[in-house]
Amino acid sequence: MELEIFVVDAFTDNQFGGNSAAVVPVVDWLSVDLMQNIAAENNLSETAFIKSLSANRYEIRWFSPMTEIDFCGHATLAASFVLFEHLSCDGEIEFITDKVGSLTVTQLADKRIQMSFPNCAPSPINAVPEALLAGLSIAPQAVLKNEQAYFAVMSSAAEVKEVESQSEILKSLAPYDVVVTARDVQFDFVSRYFWPANGGDEDPVTGSIHAGLAPYWSGILGTNKLVARQASKRGGVLHCQVDGDRVLVSGYGVLYLLGTIYV
Repeated sequence: MELEIFVVDAFTDNQFGGNSAAVVPVVDWLSVDLMQNIAAENNLSETAFIKSLSANRYEIRWFSPMTEIDFCGHATLAASFVLFEHLSCDGEIEFITDKVGSLTVTQLADKRIQMSFPNCAPSPINAVPEALLAGLSIAPQAVLKNEQAYFAVMSSAAEVKEVESQSEILKSLAPYDVVVTARDVQFDFVSRYFWPANGGDEDPVTGSIHAGLAPYWSGILGTNKLVARQASKRGGVLHCQVDGDRVLVSGYGVLYLLGTIYV
């Protein structure tokens, strides 16, 4: 069997920045074992498999090298980039998912790809897990949680950039990941994302978590339009807009690789 594969750098307009994702279009779903093996072989933070249902309507599934993921923003951007730029899609794309429902995607005039996600605003928690405090080298000012991750709010952007994580400790928080975040001067807020239980030590850019970060910082800063930076080594920029029960997250994509998988 031969499968086409694309690798796209997401949330960046420069190669070797942002977060790389593989995109594999399929006619029929492969077995879960085969999709997981392909994702592990790719060894990227995410591989998206997309299956056409009708014009501009697709099912999408996401796999890290370790496991299938419920929701992934940067691989959705990568899949949309492939559809718009290489597979002749135009207008609005609808992705059907098992866990987060329907996701709609459009391409803006400046070529940014805008995704509509469910609003996943985090809520305060009564007790902060000891593993969260032990797993971060800097204690947060506040901790919140949504269905995806613990949100550790730091006192400054400098602390976000300086904090070190202990993956083996944070792994015990599974199925939850950990995002650290703070206000910034150049951007509205910055973040870093640690996910040892589900993918790896640190994710370069995480679109899905901004469905929670944007509503949180919207409430703090009093604006529904925000520009964020994920302060990983590769780094990425995300444009966010909070619109009721939806969060619009947009960014650029750059093609790195087009090839063939033989399985």
